[in-house]
Amino acid sequence: MAFDHFVAICHPLHYPTILTNSVIGKIGLACLLRSLGVVLPTPLLLRHYQYCHGNALSHAFCLHQDVLRLSCTDARINSIYGLCVVIATLGVDSIFILLSYVLILNTVLGIASREEQLKALNTCVSHVCVVLIFFVPVIGVSMVHRFGKHPSPIVHVFMADIYLLLPPVLNPIVYSVRTKQIHLGILCKFVLRRRF
Repeated sequence: MAFDHFVAICHPLHYPTILTNSVIGKIGLACLLRSLGVVLPTPLLLRHYQYCHGNALSHAFCLHQDVLRLSCTDARINSIYGLCVVIATLGVDSIFILLSYVLILNTVLGIASREEQLKALNTCVSHVCVVLIFFVPVIGVSMVHRFGKHPSPIVHVFMADIYLLLPPVLNPIVYSVRTKQIHLGILCKFVLRRRF
């Protein structure tokens, strides 16, 4: 999405020729291969451990760090791999997103009209909000599991549930509130309720 916004704002006349179906397919394939390359080694590494503790996980889903706690063998390699994956994926994604928005900001500041500058930046606000809604819980759950050894188990469950539920719940809300028709519909509902 950051690349899409970059092309739409920085090269609007070349948008259809840059983002062709072939290019979008290649981007999708690269994302799929990267995801497989990052996720696939995890179960293969976990398979070699012995598990002697209880087999109940503390989350509603199979979280890598939670499975590592059930191991009675040294799981340092898998723990380091998990931390490197989080840092590499979030770090690379963050760098590319930041770079695209620096280039967008540079282009937008070159626009003469203040109104056009605000309109161009307004198109990026939803994407930045969605990125933050995704990245903040991921970083939070990773940090709580890596460094929070003594908090209550409720903290771990709460952070994991926020990580799992918050992005898909807030993503459509962020994009729908930015839509003018939905925005006006919501305002009309609240105004009509106050009158009655």
